[in-house]
Amino acid sequence: MTLSEKAAYLKGLMDGIKLDQTKDENRLLAAVVDMLQDVAVAVDDLEDNAIAVSDELDEIEETLDAIDDYLMDDEDEDDEDFDPEDYMDDFDDEDEDYELGDEDFDFDDDVMYEVTCPKCGETEQVSEEELMSGSIHCPKCGELLEFEFDEDDEAEPEE
Repeated sequence: MTLSEKAAYLKGLMDGIKLDQTKDENRLLAAVVDMLQDVAVAVDDLEDNAIAVSDELDEIEETLDAIDDYLMDDEDEDDEDFDPEDYMDDFDDEDEDYELGDEDFDFDDDVMYEVTCPKCGETEQVSEEELMSGSIHCPKCGELLEFEFDEDDEAEPEE
């Protein structure tokens, strides 16, 4: 039996025993039964809305899965057709020392940070791992470069 059915049953019982509405306790009982009917209708509406939202979320999830499958299929096809030699012309003259040999070229290099030594002005690139170690020595003058950053902030080197 649903809440609405139970509230209707109570209303029917109250109407069936023909309570005298002039007495305060009977008016109170009638008001409580009316409120129970309103609560039952509100709960039914909430349940209907929850079901509708759940159905929409299921549809969104199915759509996202289809998009993910589509994108993953494209990536697989792109990987098969990829030839790094096709992109070697895009490198500057400074990058000529990068050659493709028997080793796989790592296109997913770590993020590098530039640090300038305050003593000699030499700019050095450091990896996130080096940054997290807290300090490095300047390769030109040997000055100790220390790094401080908050855990909430992105790693930003200090000179």
